[in-house]
Amino acid sequence: MKKTDLMTMTAAMMFAASGYVNADTPANTDKPVIGKQEIRIKNKKLTPEALWAMGRIGSSSVSPDGKQIAYTVSYYSVKENKSHTVIYVMNADGTNNLLLTHTADSEVEPTWIKGGSKIAFLTAASGSMQIWEMNPDGSERKQLSSYEGGIEGFKFSPDESKVLFISQVKYGQRTSDIYPDLDKASGKVINDLMYKHWDEWVENIPHPFVASFDGNQVGAATDILKDEPYESPMKPFGGIEQLAWSNDSKQIAYTCRKKTGLEYSVSTDSDIYLYNTETGETRNLCKEDATDKNLGYDTNPKFSPDGKSIAWQSMERDGYESDRNRLCVMDLKSGEKTYVTEAFQSGVDDYCWAPDGKTLYFVGVWHATSMVHSTNLKGEVKQLTDGMYDYTSVAMLNNKQLLTKRHSLSEADELFTVDLKKKNAVTRITKENDQIFSQLQMGKVEARWTKTVDGKDMLSWVVYPANFNPNKKYPTLLFCQGGPQSPVSQFWSYRWNLQLMAANDYIIIAPNRRGLPGFGMEWLEDISTNYGGHCMNDYLSAIDDIAKEPYVDKDRLGCVGASFGGYSVYWLAGHHNKRFKAFIAHDGFFNMEQQYLETEELWFTNWDLGGAYWEKNNPAVQRSYANSPHLFVDKWDTPILCIHGEKDFRILASQGMAAFNAAKLRGVPAQLLIFPDENHWVLKPQNGILWQRTFFAWLDKWLKPENK
Repeated sequence: MKKTDLMTMTAAMMFAASGYVNADTPANTDKPVIGKQEIRIKNKKLTPEALWAMGRIGSSSVSPDGKQIAYTVSYYSVKENKSHTVIYVMNADGTNNLLLTHTADSEVEPTWIKGGSKIAFLTAASGSMQIWEMNPDGSERKQLSSYEGGIEGFKFSPDESKVLFISQVKYGQRTSDIYPDLDKASGKVINDLMYKHWDEWVENIPHPFVASFDGNQVGAATDILKDEPYESPMKPFGGIEQLAWSNDSKQIAYTCRKKTGLEYSVSTDSDIYLYNTETGETRNLCKEDATDKNLGYDTNPKFSPDGKSIAWQSMERDGYESDRNRLCVMDLKSGEKTYVTEAFQSGVDDYCWAPDGKTLYFVGVWHATSMVHSTNLKGEVKQLTDGMYDYTSVAMLNNKQLLTKRHSLSEADELFTVDLKKKNAVTRITKENDQIFSQLQMGKVEARWTKTVDGKDMLSWVVYPANFNPNKKYPTLLFCQGGPQSPVSQFWSYRWNLQLMAANDYIIIAPNRRGLPGFGMEWLEDISTNYGGHCMNDYLSAIDDIAKEPYVDKDRLGCVGASFGGYSVYWLAGHHNKRFKAFIAHDGFFNMEQQYLETEELWFTNWDLGGAYWEKNNPAVQRSYANSPHLFVDKWDTPILCIHGEKDFRILASQGMAAFNAAKLRGVPAQLLIFPDENHWVLKPQNGILWQRTFFAWLDKWLKPENK
């Protein structure tokens, strides 16, 4: 349920896909090598199997001279139920694309070192994830680190005399620490909150380590947070992007929320700290000024090219995880802070410095597309790209070009360059999935503006079947977004794929209802403590509006969604007045009182619901909990499929089970799809295929009577 920007979510999925193994897991030379998938597609129709055959582009790295790019791609095997990540290198214009890695072990996070003569990367070829190097043609592979705990991310200092890396350290007491004679007991003795997070019991946390590097071997490491019980980077999705080297290789900026237990569970107040590798001294850059009001998330620091300033992404309010992510620039000498994206009334999702140190480039969503922008230090913002796309990352390629990753509702991620001398001059430089997309016919995507019940304008994306015939009538799906404050932009998904739904002869309408970014702060914040308010009316306005079209069969409407979208489905099931003939809710919360006590990140429920349900004198709280879907089960009358993962600690599987049980007890046709080994997402290939088959079988049963 936590709102995560697209970059964070993609990074987390690539991490899960990359085949990282535990430090205690030995290398397996008998593993099959999963590479680029070949598939033949019938009738030009997108299928779940075609989605899982696609390569997924991950991280990228530019050589020091700007002439080459190393990047990763993850491939999946449905048969093996596994994935494998490889490294490619190509010229900056996309030519001479070469696969560098050919082993069964995943190889990730390529980074140019030694003036561009070597590429450093992570692999578990020796039994645990360690730093290796190779030539840019893939030859002369050599292991550089042998850290016992394994390594999860790394950055070499600018002078390459040191390396910063992430490794897990023990957190808290195990049962065997309390009772050594019960070393095989599985029970956990818990005394404080945040004992679980996302999909794990918190027994280890990430710490940043710094070690010497002599050009051949990584030396002994120092834990920057030694004996401190804090995470850096922050769970569950933070990576090496939350740490940075100073230009003189003497200081490290790191992101940290120095809180534990209950205090951690109710606060988003993380800060940027500056650690001196020579003296061991640490500064909190966010709290040096007592009047500073950036009390929310502060993340992802990056030093300016001249080393005199540092930038980071900053949220103003504590506990509000979906606050606008501003770009803060701090003069390291004076301590003065300037927020340089105030003219952009949406969040910054990724950014980089220009070589002159006077400009920053960033990506952010506005009106349901995510574009590349620039800002100078005065806060003058310009949009550099256009079109129905989402640009999700930005990095300097050279003085004249940016490297970026882009996708849309109709195409998966590819790498592009952006010419800084010409507006919207964008060139595609990878062709990872051309062999698949050349066999597909995609449906038309168009923007549709609808008047809301209070007279505002709302933008929805409509996706039509590929062979759309306006003289036919089609079953139509309302897509309910999660987050609840994640944009319905030009997103590409390998599960909630709107083109896949259209390929199954459904029209899809996906509204940017109240509570989504890209339409100003008033629109974004209307949802807080008001889940049953305008956001739900917006959904009904969207489906009622498109149902007026002659090609929409208003007697065959469905409603689907995940996370907050799953909550929306459960809520609408009790309020839709017979509009819909089928519902699907994935990982949604059904009982809001139950959800308040079950979820791990309590700052979310405190902000979005207003607080605990026992605050009887708080009108906002009482309004929130009065809109708990379980209170309206008496009005449920429509078939519903409930899906949930048992490793989902954000919204526990008991919510999906309770909703399914309620439907069955009410005599409403219902089905439950439960995944014992999945979290808030479905990441394993065969589970993904099962998800899609169950999804469409349910919709077809109730919305396509000819299939009964």
